[in-house]
Amino acid sequence: MALQLEIVTPAQRILTATCDEVRLPGAAGGFGVRPGHTALVSALVAGELVYLAGGQTFRYAVGEGFGEVEGDRVRVLVEEAVKSDDLDAALVLADLAERQKALAALPPGHPNYDDVRAQVERAAAKALVAGRK
Repeated sequence: MALQLEIVTPAQRILTATCDEVRLPGAAGGFGVRPGHTALVSALVAGELVYLAGGQTFRYAVGEGFGEVEGDRVRVLVEEAVKSDDLDAALVLADLAERQKALAALPPGHPNYDDVRAQVERAAAKALVAGRK
């Protein structure tokens, strides 16, 4: 048995793949899904999504969103998803530093604080995944 994985962002469908296992960054902690998993819906945080297919490991940096498991189908609806091969570690680290600096300049009550914080979290996820290529 295999899983059908689908990763979708507001802009486009990023991936449709058949795989053996999916690991997701859940809001209550990371979790894995294999065929026959119990149905669930989980909030996801920015982090690393990993899937295994045919003995190979594939990594994506994902933003916050939701994961749904139903039957042997895993749907991942996230703000952003970038394949590890498309990440340049030096560029990602520079972007993270800039976003952290922008966040540090905002007081927690600022109207843009949550948006900038989310950008920092997505940049940190990219840095994590880029470092594991």
